[in-house]
Amino acid sequence: MKGLSPAVAKVLKRLHYPLEIMLVCMRWYVAYPLSLRNLEEMMAERGIAVDHSTVHRWAIKLLPLLKKAFRRYMIAKGQMKRLRHRTDSHRAVLLVSGIDSP
Repeated sequence: MKGLSPAVAKVLKRLHYPLEIMLVCMRWYVAYPLSLRNLEEMMAERGIAVDHSTVHRWAIKLLPLLKKAFRRYMIAKGQMKRLRHRTDSHRAVLLVSGIDSP
């Protein structure tokens, strides 16, 4: 795991699956409305035995790291957008719109 920050390397050290598999699962989990059990079935169809609770642990450990890394990347590229949203009295989000940062 050369080239990784010490914090990322520490998190990945105890995860016993290849990084590519974990990243594919996290991408699908974030990009599409899939449950953890759906991801378990999708990986089984591809010949990879992984339990839904394992995918959940990956999400807990990896998603905050990925969010931080992508946020840093977006700020560096000047593509960061602020989100404005409106909520109702129960704090449910009614509208989300992206506004380019100056």
